[in-house]
Amino acid sequence: MLGTKLAFSTAYHPPTDGLDERLIQTMEDILRRFCAYGMDYKDNEGYIHDWVTLLPTFQLPYSTKQHSTTGKTPAPVEKGWNPLLPVDHLKKDLLTIYPTAKHFHVMWKRACDTASKCIAEGKDYNKKRWDKTHMEPEVKEGDQVLVSTLNFSNLKGPKKMRDSFLAPFTIIKFVGKNEVEVKLTEEFSRKHPVFPGSLVKPYFQKEEGKFPSRKKNLTAPEIVEVEDCPGPLSKIIRARKIRRNVKDQRQYLVRFKNQTSDKDKWFAEDSIPDGNLHLRRLRSSRRTEQSHK
Repeated sequence: MLGTKLAFSTAYHPPTDGLDERLIQTMEDILRRFCAYGMDYKDNEGYIHDWVTLLPTFQLPYSTKQHSTTGKTPAPVEKGWNPLLPVDHLKKDLLTIYPTAKHFHVMWKRACDTASKCIAEGKDYNKKRWDKTHMEPEVKEGDQVLVSTLNFSNLKGPKKMRDSFLAPFTIIKFVGKNEVEVKLTEEFSRKHPVFPGSLVKPYFQKEEGKFPSRKKNLTAPEIVEVEDCPGPLSKIIRARKIRRNVKDQRQYLVRFKNQTSDKDKWFAEDSIPDGNLHLRRLRSSRRTEQSHK
């Protein structure tokens, strides 16, 4: 009877009627900023803010404002004529203003000021968000850069323990103003080599002598060979995981028979004599401890 039609959509709600959806978004935004900016407004004479009263003042400007889609105002497109605005009824020689009209004007003025303030704050916020992720990189072609691992999904190990940046990679060329193409190493050859400027930063080589107390090469703890064992194994105490030769390696702290704790040594999993037997005992003891908790 009303001529309405249902427009069903698939999962994740793709656009089905863009014109109506855009209209609803605009209406919600205007109502939020213009009419519902504050429900507790009350002037000196006890006039309480009533946002429902402001709805006609919202409908009239919306119907008489030129829209970018049609290039015209909605009123003449729909009805063929523009309605008269309140300013058209004002007389210059009118001196008496009714108290009700004065209260309404104050409420309307505050609503307009609040809406303008919200729009300005929204523009500033969106600009900061945009500039943060679209800044021009401070590098040039041929420079070496660090690349963020934010979008690298093929790195090993827990995410919180990964390096924040990988380096160094050489810039081949710029793609647009904010993207750079880098020369990736062979292990990342399947990765797309173009990255936004917000995910790269200059790489600076360390200066010799600037930090004399810093160790030059950080190496993984030394693993004891089987022939270095001071005696037969007693038990495995605990395990750990370290990074060795660009790979994760699990090691076990082993205690020897008739030896004190200061003689405990770390072994790789495949270097433990009778490792399967001792590892089964370690896992069994862990399960027992968890069951008693």
